[in-house]
Amino acid sequence: MKSSDIPLPKDWADLIRRAMIHAVSLAHFDIICAWSRTANSEIQTVRLQGQIDKLQTELALTALTQNQLRIISLRFRRVPAKNRPYYLPTERMEILNHKAARGWNLKQTAEAFQVSVETVASWLKRIDDDSLINIPVPWNKYPSYLQYVTQQLKSLIPQLGKKKIAEYFTRSGLYLAATTVGRYIKKDPPDKPPETEDSVVADDKVKAIKSIHPGHTWTVDLTVVTNCGGLWTSWLPNALPQCWPFCWWVMVIIDHFSRKAVGFAVFRKQPTSKDLTAVLDKAVEQNGKAPKYIISDKGRQFFCNHYKDWCSGNNIKPRFGAVGKHGSIAITERFIKSLKYECTNLISVPLTLDDMRHEVALYFIWYNQYRPHEYLDARTPEEVYNHSPPIEKKIFKRGSDIPELELQLSFLDGRKHLPIIEFKKAS
Repeated sequence: MKSSDIPLPKDWADLIRRAMIHAVSLAHFDIICAWSRTANSEIQTVRLQGQIDKLQTELALTALTQNQLRIISLRFRRVPAKNRPYYLPTERMEILNHKAARGWNLKQTAEAFQVSVETVASWLKRIDDDSLINIPVPWNKYPSYLQYVTQQLKSLIPQLGKKKIAEYFTRSGLYLAATTVGRYIKKDPPDKPPETEDSVVADDKVKAIKSIHPGHTWTVDLTVVTNCGGLWTSWLPNALPQCWPFCWWVMVIIDHFSRKAVGFAVFRKQPTSKDLTAVLDKAVEQNGKAPKYIISDKGRQFFCNHYKDWCSGNNIKPRFGAVGKHGSIAITERFIKSLKYECTNLISVPLTLDDMRHEVALYFIWYNQYRPHEYLDARTPEEVYNHSPPIEKKIFKRGSDIPELELQLSFLDGRKHLPIIEFKKAS
């Protein structure tokens, strides 16, 4: 009997599709477990081989991104050309520049950017029409070398937005609007989320707390940092357990007035209330004084008798954010978003506890000492915490002499995602 003569089950096609999803999800689970075994091995070569395998796997994930772009492109092609969204005048200029740099003809350009050949041809014919084709940078605003410095900074550290670049200029005494920086880099980066208000909403029935000096109010929260991708699986309960080796639990403590990150801890699993109060004890000891208020959400680690008794024993008034109300602990939420956007999403998350603590500690040092803060008027949290004077701003008008600046760039402990940027007057 031949294999081709064996009848297939009635729902064979459906079973195959389900099996493919289960197989991929199971492979994701198995890979993380394998990495966790090598990470704690007593043999150094095994640990190194596990790290190599992890990096090679994460590098191979770029193929998934290319496949994602291919799927999106196929969907876009099915939309008639006349129904597709229009490119902005500055985007059309960039497309023509890209066409010239690649040496593409009209057909190649049209296929790459999902427009018709006639559209690209009309752009070339009407390239002098400002309403149709335009450059994003007005060259008559500031000296060209200042634009060059901005473009160089953006190319060296792509994750910096226009507001953040403007803050680095402010720290050097040169005021540039974020819109001006956006024109300098020729393409506006993604907008940074706005900073939060100075007041902290605790509860609808409790008066809002306003910090009046460093160390007056702390905000505390927990977050989960995944080790590889996400926690979804194709089998019930459709999620991997929120513990090591699949993720880390990170606790952060923020001084509300200065936005300084005054403490953190990394846990293998969801910490208990006793674990959190032990970390708070160390933070109080390191800072030399307990705050008057500590604001948190109503998680089970905080909204319990043990935590409230600890606060009472340290003469601290606990305050709790409103349940289900976004922004009630906005300062901490904003910091956690920065931690993930500027650190954990950009690195290969370590699988050993000591290495993970080291990476988070480096980000805390960089955040406190080198990262300018929009709400703090371009000062760093460490400067505000230590009562440093405000930065003197100099506004240069058109036609005035602008000092030539020299960009000095380094990285904290060699981490490319933690840049140390300084502007100095060129000699």
